[in-house]
Amino acid sequence: MVGTILLLVVLIFVAIVVVKSIALIPQGEAAVIERLGRYTRTVSGGLTFLVPFIDRVRTRIDTRERVVSFPPQAVITQDNLTVAIDIVVTYQINEPEKAIYGVDNYIIGVEQISVATLRDVVGGMTLEETLTSREVINRRLRGELDAATTKWGLRISRVELKAIDPPASIQQSMEMQMKADREKRATILTAEGRRESDIKTAEGEKQARILSAEGEKHATILRAEAERHATILKAEGERAAKYLQAQGEARAIQKVNAAIKASGLTPEVLAFQYLDKLPKMAEGQASTMWMIPSQFGDSLEQFAKAMAKKDDEGVFRYEASEVSSETKEWAEADDPADWFNTKSDPAIAAAVAAANAVAQKPVDPEPGEMINPRRKNRRREEDPEGSTPALGAAQQPETDYGQSDFGQAGLTPEAGAGSPAAGTQNGPYSNPAPTNESPQSEWGVNPDQQPPRL
Repeated sequence: MVGTILLLVVLIFVAIVVVKSIALIPQGEAAVIERLGRYTRTVSGGLTFLVPFIDRVRTRIDTRERVVSFPPQAVITQDNLTVAIDIVVTYQINEPEKAIYGVDNYIIGVEQISVATLRDVVGGMTLEETLTSREVINRRLRGELDAATTKWGLRISRVELKAIDPPASIQQSMEMQMKADREKRATILTAEGRRESDIKTAEGEKQARILSAEGEKHATILRAEAERHATILKAEGERAAKYLQAQGEARAIQKVNAAIKASGLTPEVLAFQYLDKLPKMAEGQASTMWMIPSQFGDSLEQFAKAMAKKDDEGVFRYEASEVSSETKEWAEADDPADWFNTKSDPAIAAAVAAANAVAQKPVDPEPGEMINPRRKNRRREEDPEGSTPALGAAQQPETDYGQSDFGQAGLTPEAGAGSPAAGTQNGPYSNPAPTNESPQSEWGVNPDQQPPRL
């Protein structure tokens, strides 16, 4: 029985010894080991063997970073304003034995050092600088705390100012000031925006006016060039038109001359045309002609001398000039398109073609125009009854006008040569007989008019 008790006591003692000789330290913690009351070593996470009843674990310290927030501290600024500042300190214990043996309570020590350092830093700043210099204050606090707590085995990781609360009156004033500042900045920004907008608008209008002026300049130049070209073209067209008109008139004169030469006119025809135009000349209001009967024969004689030559017998005979082959070509065939070189200008070619078409269109002769005597004689032979009576056949005057070398009235080149004299009826060149509506005198004109005057 006694042996059993002794055995039980021995087992209990062995168990106590085993428990006292083994220590299990978790990860993230450190244990301070003392032997007979003196610091021997610091152990971290793991299994640790101790000398039973000699070694003991003084304390266990958390070696992770820890964040501690201190209550607001009243701090006076340089401009004598009291502000409340909250501080947040992040630290880590690197040497647990110093934190145990170097300071009684390192948390209180950190708080006091933080407050003292904060008052020292903020006391040299104004309220505005304090509010706007958080980073500066954080760096200075961290530096001061890190230097002061190194001997305690602490490492200050970061110091942050959680809040800076000025007095209520100061806050209201600050709010008003900030509101005024915001309004000021808004006004400035608005004014700057308007100024920039006005500048941009003015620059845009300037560029627009420059571009508009350049456009008007180019347009004016183009209009001037167009007007100059139009004037040149108009002048060239007028010059070409005048040239064409002059060429046409010259060609027409040549053609008429050639036609006259080719038609073989006789003195009888010319005399007939002369006598035929006398009444019309007398009818004009602007021209008054007086002709004395005694001078009528002399006038015809002078006309015959101008148009004919005397033969051996003393009689004036008309000898038509020989018509050259070139004159016949001019009289028979004429193409206005050959007058000009129409290849150079299509407008001239079109105008010449239109003129050619008009020139080749047959036109009926107007009353009183000169008719080829051969064609008229041929018409009279076909219809002898439709011929017109001679000029003044019923009222032929008995007065002798003077015989010329052409015979009666100087109209026939040979007496009795088969050519009818003026005054005989059914002559080939006789004028129409007067009607009852327009009675004629012995001169073949209206009796109310004066005798024609040469």
